[in-house]
Amino acid sequence: MTLHIPFDNSYVTLPDGFYTRLNPTPVKGADMLAWNDALAAELGIEGTDPNVFAGTTVPDGAAPLAQLYAGHQFGNYNPQLGDGRAILLGEVIDHHGQRRDIQLKGSGPTPYSRMGDGRAWLGPVLREYVVSEAMHALGIPTTRALAAVATGEPVYREQGALPGAVLTRVASSHLRVGTFQIFAHRSHINELRTLTDYAIARHHPDVDGPMGLLKAVCEAQAELVAAWMSVGFIHGVMNTDNCTISGETIDYGPCAFMDAYHEGRVFSSIDQTGRYAYGNQPRIAVWNMAQLATALIQLFDDKEQAVEDATAIVHAMPELLQAAWLRRFGAKIGLADATPDDQPLIEDLLSLMQTDGADFTNTFAALPTDTARDQFTDRDAFDTWHTRWQVRTPDTTLMARANPQVIPRNHRIEAMIDAAVAGDMAPFHRLMTALATPYQATDTDLHRPPTQQEIVPATFCGT
Repeated sequence: MTLHIPFDNSYVTLPDGFYTRLNPTPVKGADMLAWNDALAAELGIEGTDPNVFAGTTVPDGAAPLAQLYAGHQFGNYNPQLGDGRAILLGEVIDHHGQRRDIQLKGSGPTPYSRMGDGRAWLGPVLREYVVSEAMHALGIPTTRALAAVATGEPVYREQGALPGAVLTRVASSHLRVGTFQIFAHRSHINELRTLTDYAIARHHPDVDGPMGLLKAVCEAQAELVAAWMSVGFIHGVMNTDNCTISGETIDYGPCAFMDAYHEGRVFSSIDQTGRYAYGNQPRIAVWNMAQLATALIQLFDDKEQAVEDATAIVHAMPELLQAAWLRRFGAKIGLADATPDDQPLIEDLLSLMQTDGADFTNTFAALPTDTARDQFTDRDAFDTWHTRWQVRTPDTTLMARANPQVIPRNHRIEAMIDAAVAGDMAPFHRLMTALATPYQATDTDLHRPPTQQEIVPATFCGT
């Protein structure tokens, strides 16, 4: 069937200063490695063509462009970033009436590549495909993976020559905190106002003005980060250019799911100070929202009042995060009506898990059974906690909905990538099958945490 994508593009109607128009760079060959049939149907896409999703052929109706943005990277402001290896093909209206971006990632250099080659190699493409689809199955807002295509060309990294690939990513939009920052930093107020109006209309049409937008984004990010915490997810690079206005998880670079629980866990090879450690994620979310507030304040004539209003919104975010965290973790131990009085019960379990190196996912999944205590070396301490917990009459049905049985563990992802590089996609498909139903015990071998020899201590951005 001939490929048909029902494009309905809006970002390209914004002023030229928001982006650069250019086509993806053609590749030597195109081989479809993975295709998301269900997502394609949701987007109204008919047929498929690996040449389109490799960037060699531009489909009818597309309006290819690279978006401009800035951002704070590990707390340091970079005045111009932008899509250095991605091209937004265009947008569609999905079957739910929602606007969705279709972006090629690894599609060649752009004016924002900063001396990079604009390409991606197979490992990060498959990692993002697996993890983003796993997050979707877990019910956590995220970008989606539509296709992974091998390019037939090598990509050169520190490891040497690696097989090239392109990921097709779908998002509610690619608007980031950094998109607002670049216009505010340049004092381009008209552009900042245009962007704000566009973001409100696209993502939060019921809010009133810039402060309404700020409040809505704070609420969305609070819910998102609490959801991450509840499944042991560590984003790894929560820069403001990786923080969406929609409240979706985006840019799966050095991300990971924890095995043994530790609130200071870091997997990112570039996070030398632990800025984006598991337990720091709520604090960083607030910090990122403060940067959005700083940008939006530029839209007001009365700066003093705007600062006061924005400060109140951002200062309310820790309470939103705490409430979302308590609701999520309350459900994980079977308490639909968890109150702040239950917080010590949850925190004491986490403390025991950290002391004993208990597996995060498997401990919560096993709580309704007698096997949970097997996760602990100090079983007497766990038994004491268990007795306290039982007094609250936990709801095991609620727990089954809140605690996944399987997650995309780092060692499984790395083994899958190694196999794919060798031409074997079977481990990829095995992971995708199991992760599609994470709350069911299907492929039980994938539940196993890594052995000492299998532990993957660090992940990489993949650039």
